[in-house]
Amino acid sequence: MSSMTSLLLVLLLLSLSLHITESQIGVCYGLLGNNLPSPPDVIRLYNSRNIRRMRIYDPNQSILQALSGSNIELMLGVPNSDLQYVASSRDNARDWVRRNVVNFPGVKFRYIAVGNEVKPTDGALAPLVHPALTNVHEAVAFYGLKDQIKVSTSVDTTMIGVDFPPSQGAFRGDVRAYIDPIIGFLVAIDSPLLVNVYPYFSYAGNPTDISLAYATFTSPGTVVQDGANGYQNLFDAMVDVMYSALERAGGASLEIVISETGWPSTGAFGATFDNARTYYTNMVSHASRGTPKRTGRAIETYLFAMFDENNKEPQIEKNFGVFYPNQQAKYNLNFNSIQKGFESV
Repeated sequence: MSSMTSLLLVLLLLSLSLHITESQIGVCYGLLGNNLPSPPDVIRLYNSRNIRRMRIYDPNQSILQALSGSNIELMLGVPNSDLQYVASSRDNARDWVRRNVVNFPGVKFRYIAVGNEVKPTDGALAPLVHPALTNVHEAVAFYGLKDQIKVSTSVDTTMIGVDFPPSQGAFRGDVRAYIDPIIGFLVAIDSPLLVNVYPYFSYAGNPTDISLAYATFTSPGTVVQDGANGYQNLFDAMVDVMYSALERAGGASLEIVISETGWPSTGAFGATFDNARTYYTNMVSHASRGTPKRTGRAIETYLFAMFDENNKEPQIEKNFGVFYPNQQAKYNLNFNSIQKGFESV
């Protein structure tokens, strides 16, 4: 084989193995403000900034209508206030899915998040989550949509009992009766677990042991060495703690989708414009890289939130937006830029 032929073959193989991925960044669209733009204006803003995924927390009909034909992929929430209704019968769940999903064929539904951050100790809501999940999934299947829409629930990291090192992550003993059936159900239907991950709150709660650099992706080197895995940022550590906890609870096959993450720009300790800008900017660029436990596997991530919402409480909750209500960007974020890397084919 001639040297020129060999060179051409090498170039061909490289071109075949050049894997181009799109950072899997979405943004949560909350409505707790009295000065927010109209849903059609918000959809235009998502499209103009190449934000391809959205999370909403309840089936707001105006938003669903505005999304029709937009090609924005949607995570739709069954709010906690609807859990009793959909958990009580299959017919109710089918009614909910018909009204809020089937009736909007022009919307690209990606997930239905059944409940958000339900506390395992909540005697009223916690027993509803598993039957609600089961009924909503059955309704999605009834309408022939189970290959298009994944059904899951969104949890937070307060259920973790052991959080260091990441490889030893484990759920609290008192939440296992709640989370184990959910994990088993998600494994059976091959759906990811939705997890809200906030390094900000971990840093603000323990700035003595957690550095700002570690929390904002700016540490110059490894901060935590855990066996073969080195951790340079707190986000990766928190996600891998959850993966370790899932492995110990029979959920080793599950993927995690980050259904919320963000940093406030004012209102409390460590909440500054510069810190928030640094966190969001680095989060967007980091999402395509994976964590040490799942290296190279892009982390589907939803930033919280699209806008500052002035009706939220407490004060700090008003300042998580990546845009101002007048649609001006707070930070210069490069949403969903194309990331290139070499992978085997």
